[in-house]
Amino acid sequence: MNVEPTVRVGEAAFDVGAETAALTAGRADVGGVASFVGVCRGDDGPDQQKLAALVLEHYPGMTERALRRIAAEACARWPLTGCTVVHRVGRIVPGEGIVLVLTASAHRVAALEACAFLIDWLKTRAPFWKREEFAGGTDRWVAARGEDDARAAAWEGGASGASP
Repeated sequence: MNVEPTVRVGEAAFDVGAETAALTAGRADVGGVASFVGVCRGDDGPDQQKLAALVLEHYPGMTERALRRIAAEACARWPLTGCTVVHRVGRIVPGEGIVLVLTASAHRVAALEACAFLIDWLKTRAPFWKREEFAGGTDRWVAARGEDDARAAAWEGGASGASP
């Protein structure tokens, strides 16, 4: 199917219900919608300090292009009827949404697999820089995690249905 994904990057919070309604409005070909909402956790940091905020930085233009390429890859691999990726930047406090991925298809398997693929690839291939700010005034940059890289690598080769 030839689906043009919706991709947005910005500081504003997103509304999952409104985004889902927009994805499915007037569509009789959608049999399932899969979603993932990434939420900022309030984990402990150095010296048991609580996380005060996660700060996401990016290069405008470059980031949107990269997210569009990742979304287009999902649309090419699975028979999607719709795809939405919304990623926040700026200062995000615990409990707030960071990323929203929605995939729609005539059948659930395609929607679920495409959604999993998107979040795995966004986690490792999207050009964002993350810094944690802690309640005690310290901060640190967030390093890539090996398990995220392994999940993303499991999707290599272009085969759909290859859920890690």
